[in-house]
Amino acid sequence: MKEASSIAAMNLGGNFNGSLFDMVVHAGFVVQLVLLLLFLFSVVSWAIILMKYVNLQKIRKENSAFLSIYMKSTKLSEIFPEAKKFQNSTLAEVFRGGYTELVKITRVSRGTPTVKDTGEAVGPVLEIGGIDNVERALNRACGTETTKLEAALGFLATTGSASPFIGLFGTVWGIMDTFKAIGARGSATLAVVAPGISEALIATAAGLAAAIPAVIFYNYYLNRIKGMTLEMDNFASELLNIIERFYVKS
Repeated sequence: MKEASSIAAMNLGGNFNGSLFDMVVHAGFVVQLVLLLLFLFSVVSWAIILMKYVNLQKIRKENSAFLSIYMKSTKLSEIFPEAKKFQNSTLAEVFRGGYTELVKITRVSRGTPTVKDTGEAVGPVLEIGGIDNVERALNRACGTETTKLEAALGFLATTGSASPFIGLFGTVWGIMDTFKAIGARGSATLAVVAPGISEALIATAAGLAAAIPAVIFYNYYLNRIKGMTLEMDNFASELLNIIERFYVKS
């Protein structure tokens, strides 16, 4: 079967005329299986790349809009209803987490109703130890949002690191089949060797084609997420300072 495939890829003069499609079709079963696997890796990787791009753009726009409202407001209670409108904003989510914990603590301290009932936080009634609860809530919100941002990036990392080796496996297997065909024919001319090796090398090319975009965009998105994480940490620290300044008993 392998010998017949090689002959089909050559003309009578011994010149290799196989197109890329012909080489894929006439490749061995294992090489075709490797190519299919790499194709699936590539399709999923590009889906993640496009999804991440759209998602990060939404987050960037909503973060900017939320910060604009945050900087103009003078009361945290005024910001909270607005923060609910930004479902994609990481900063709004961090604010909601910290402010919700703040209201819970003030309610316990003074027996006041929650923000859901009044829309207002109470005055400076927190004990010094109460600020630790708010800080933990802010850290938890930052961690949760960072985990969401990093979702699916692991697949890009896996594709970038594993695809070249999967392609190399297909190439090695294809070359093995080629040498078996050479042994069966009893000759090793270039016309006999070239078709099989060309088919085998497609697997390596496919592995690189799947890996290169995955590595590039993995590093690109990872750097963007690091910047967003730093932005969340800075925002949480600033919010914690404001709460400590105006809501904690001296």
